Amino acid sequence: MKFSVLVTIAPEDLEQECIDAARELGAGGITVLSGRGISNNTKKTFFGLTFDGSQSVLLMVLEKKLSLQVLKAIQKILMPKETDSQGLVFTLPLEHLGGIDMSQYQKFEQHLKETL
Repeated sequence: MKFSVLVTIAPEDLEQECIDAARELGAGGITVLSGRGISNNTKKTFFGLTFDGSQSVLLMVLEKKLSLQVLKAIQKILMPKETDSQGLVFTLPLEHLGGIDMSQYQKFEQHLKETL
């Protein structure tokens, strides 16, 4: 079985919606990190200070085919219109993996059987 790491960078207000979408499709464990983004277009706020906003970084180890399904679901959340992106989602191939819970591995296998 091949695995991918799915990385999502989303505004904090969309964090739970992205998590829910991933869980509905079969994602198990999700690591959530806090981040702060710096974009090309800074937003002016009170007293001339700039604020780019807090972001959440979601990390998931998923079976390769499942990662594409989750990516597409999260992309719909982050890009409700094709021209307006509120975040980023991408996958990376995973060559070696240790420590995955066997119950999660079995869930991935079951998901593959159901989708074939």
